[in-house]
Amino acid sequence: MILPNAVAPLIVSATLAIGTAILFEAGLSFLGLGDPNNMSWGLMIGNNRPYILAAWWAVTLPGVAIFLTVLAVSLIGDGLNDAFNPRLRERT
Repeated sequence: MILPNAVAPLIVSATLAIGTAILFEAGLSFLGLGDPNNMSWGLMIGNNRPYILAAWWAVTLPGVAIFLTVLAVSLIGDGLNDAFNPRLRERT
């Protein structure tokens, strides 16, 4: 009885944690605090900062990729919440 009611909040919490971890890693890499040997979107934005006026796409595309990835994870979590939440199933 407890597990069906606990699954939905756990899924939402996990997907929010994934999105937060992606943003946290990108922010640290942007500031230069990440591993310079591992390429990441934040590092790409940070390294291309001086060229933002000449090559705006070098900064914009990794930023859009971060946004779309976090949005996709959030929407997947919302869909899983709708699928596993027993309270929502009772309404239909």
